[in-house]
Amino acid sequence: MAHSADKKTNKTVAKASFIKRMTAYFIDFLTVLAVLISATAIALSFVYLGKVIGFIDIGNNISDYLANNLIFAGYLAVTTVGFYSYYWVKVGQTIGMKICGLRIQNSDGSHITITQSLIRMATSAFGLGNLIAIFSPYHAFQDTWAECEVVAITHT
Repeated sequence: MAHSADKKTNKTVAKASFIKRMTAYFIDFLTVLAVLISATAIALSFVYLGKVIGFIDIGNNISDYLANNLIFAGYLAVTTVGFYSYYWVKVGQTIGMKICGLRIQNSDGSHITITQSLIRMATSAFGLGNLIAIFSPYHAFQDTWAECEVVAITHT
């Protein structure tokens, strides 16, 4: 496994293994699920309030109204994209990545840009792009397209 020193911290970095990537992916899946449940609760509150004040006429079934609403689907998609983009661009790692000791970065150790995060999400195939990391020397499909890398962090 290739190791190098990160110029921004006193940490040694190595390319992330497939197992660590998948563990972080699973933890992030659970985290995003919790975020989406919270976002849905907020949406349900607004729809219920709109129903009570007479702004929305939806009958008695609020969940059917949301299940068939493209605005709600878009809201959940923007919430998911926003979650990953924020953590990748501003922090350099999601909650799952932090637990697993991983970080996403450019080859010089800097944080990725919003454009790179969007490219990464668009090419990840909902996480299936990580399967290439089994065969490729620690690069997933989305990392190649976004011109970034996921590294394992070890403190020195």
